[in-house]
Amino acid sequence: MAQDQQVINAVEGTWTQLTNSDVTSITFQVLDKPVYIRGTVGATAPSDTVYSGLVYGPHQGELQKTLTEMFSASGVNRVYARVVKGFGGGSGIMVDHA
Repeated sequence: MAQDQQVINAVEGTWTQLTNSDVTSITFQVLDKPVYIRGTVGATAPSDTVYSGLVYGPHQGELQKTLTEMFSASGVNRVYARVVKGFGGGSGIMVDHA
């Protein structure tokens, strides 16, 4: 099932899945606070507690970007977000994928 311009709320301290199925490309825009974006193989969230990933600030994102363009790991098919440490609270992220 696709996310069709859904706003997903990511928080500090927890990886939140932006995709709700396996995908090959994604469109997203960060609406509020800066977030880390990470890709995984399968629906298991990143298990580390390290704050790392691609950083996107408010009003930044990607338009129909393939996951192979975004991430070097082979087989990435899910995308997660986490608010950058120190910003607290949540950040809305508009997500669209097929």
